[in-house]
Amino acid sequence: MSLINTQIQPFEANAYLNGEFIKVSDSTLKGQWSVLIFMPAAFTFNCPTEIEDAADNYAEFKKVGAEVYIVTTDTQFSHKVWHETSPAVGKAQFPLVGDPTHQLTRAFGVHIEEEGLALRGTFIINPEGVIKTQEIHSNEIARDVSETLRKLKAAQFTAANPNQVCPAKWKEGEKTLTPSLDLVGKI
Repeated sequence: MSLINTQIQPFEANAYLNGEFIKVSDSTLKGQWSVLIFMPAAFTFNCPTEIEDAADNYAEFKKVGAEVYIVTTDTQFSHKVWHETSPAVGKAQFPLVGDPTHQLTRAFGVHIEEEGLALRGTFIINPEGVIKTQEIHSNEIARDVSETLRKLKAAQFTAANPNQVCPAKWKEGEKTLTPSLDLVGKI
């Protein structure tokens, strides 16, 4: 079931961020663009590579007014130790959100019931708390954060320009389309 254009459900979770524990909630996400990146669990194989990729691109997320949240089914305590012991995860300057109760993984449709883990899911949420993109795939396939950034910029562009759409492989600054009857069958 698609969550596109639905409001995020109310939640509250604990997270680790820059040496301290913080609370993250649906209210935290509102007022800015947010990217939720779900991962199976801390101390796994592919997950640190994705966190490092997000960390290496974090300045670009901040530049376009978005916050990144990594979510796993672990506790904030596990995230603290993971951040301190993994050079890749140690680069993270964004919240590492714990979801040991599986409230978030279930709400976003990425929970693997029989394993108690999460699928790799990526969600872009607008400042009003509405989910604009949803990508869920199998855990053996890591993501490329540059594609998430591209989708974020496209979502921001179309929010600011509601009469425009971004064609395939659109990048910031490139030509968009204005949907009309005149375009039908001509592209």
